[in-house]
Amino acid sequence: MRTRSALVAAAREVFERDGYLDARISDISKAAGVASGSFYTYFDSKDEIFAAVVEQVREEMLHPHVRQRTGIDDPRQLIAAANREYLLSYRRNARLMALLEQVSQIDEKFQAMRYERAMAFGERNTAMIRELQERGEVDPELDPWVTALALSNMVSRMAYTVFVQREKITFEQLVDTLNRLWWNALRLDPAG
Repeated sequence: MRTRSALVAAAREVFERDGYLDARISDISKAAGVASGSFYTYFDSKDEIFAAVVEQVREEMLHPHVRQRTGIDDPRQLIAAANREYLLSYRRNARLMALLEQVSQIDEKFQAMRYERAMAFGERNTAMIRELQERGEVDPELDPWVTALALSNMVSRMAYTVFVQREKITFEQLVDTLNRLWWNALRLDPAG
């Protein structure tokens, strides 16, 4: 497990430094401090190790467990905390997120992985919106699935625009604007 973890960490370093297309298995093995042949004990290809790197980041971004860790139940505060955590994670992983965007344009497997990631965010947010609708706190006329996809994609695309394309928006301005757009779209009462 230690060697596999070292390979995944080294792969991330090499992918972020060289890009996906120019990354070589020999460079990953060297950065991990293992023989090139050892790579194939754990992974069959560059694609497979890239998928392992992306999966590691996916878990961090998708499952921050904000409600369980903080005890926040107010929907506005919960949305704000979730958006902040997602954006912090995206900022930390911006180089890798840019690579995933690039690779998903040329490889159907990674296109599917990127799509599944987006759908996982959509499903999580759909459940939250439905729960808030049942509690009478969110506009009952909104389709939870379509709303979740629209709002999730808005946050994700803005993260890409700011952290990858380097649009000059401060972190706090980004978080505040996205939170307000979420709250307004759901018609959440400002008073809670």
